Amino acid sequence: MNTPNRTPFRFACSMLVLTTLADVTLLRAQSARTAPRDEKKAVVYKLCATDKISIVVVGEGDLNVGGKRVDANGNVNLALVGEVKVANLSVAQAQTAIENAYRDGRILRNPQVTINIEEYAPRTVSVSGMVKSPGTISLPPETTMTIQELVLKAGGFTETASGSKVRVTRVLPDGTTKIFTLNVDAILKGKDSAKSTDNNFVLEPDDIVYVPEKII
Repeated sequence: MNTPNRTPFRFACSMLVLTTLADVTLLRAQSARTAPRDEKKAVVYKLCATDKISIVVVGEGDLNVGGKRVDANGNVNLALVGEVKVANLSVAQAQTAIENAYRDGRILRNPQVTINIEEYAPRTVSVSGMVKSPGTISLPPETTMTIQELVLKAGGFTETASGSKVRVTRVLPDGTTKIFTLNVDAILKGKDSAKSTDNNFVLEPDDIVYVPEKII
């Protein structure tokens, strides 16, 4: 009895599998190139002065407050415990701080606090110099804004801008001032010379951005 030759069949199946894998790889590569990129990064919001918040103490209705402003010193004044520092804390951290205040003051044995932000404080940066629309620009409260996004929101550079020497002045938490010099032009043009630190530079509230003029 003759055994059928299965070699051509096996070869055809192997070629079909290889072709299918190649097609899948190609489709994935095309999808990666064409898929929209969301470069916005979520950030953990830190409470700051003039934020308006509501505070709920579970099971303690008389301690609940709404429309409470964080004062200029970063505190909220609460019944029975007085001032509690919440500025520069995330919502979760602020909730813990208030819980600790009620627990440490022996007001409540096991307090559970929930905070909601009713109104965000203004968070802005200023941009001046050689951009088409200088002025004040609002930062999104819970996502980042990069330096290149700011320049684009300001209408882009003028023809006389020195986009490789954009200066960002920032007041640090200890009160000192730091100046960053960024090559935004290289970032916008996608040049290899753009530093990763410049490309990933994220603005903070009250930053002052200045675009100098080219020296001819």
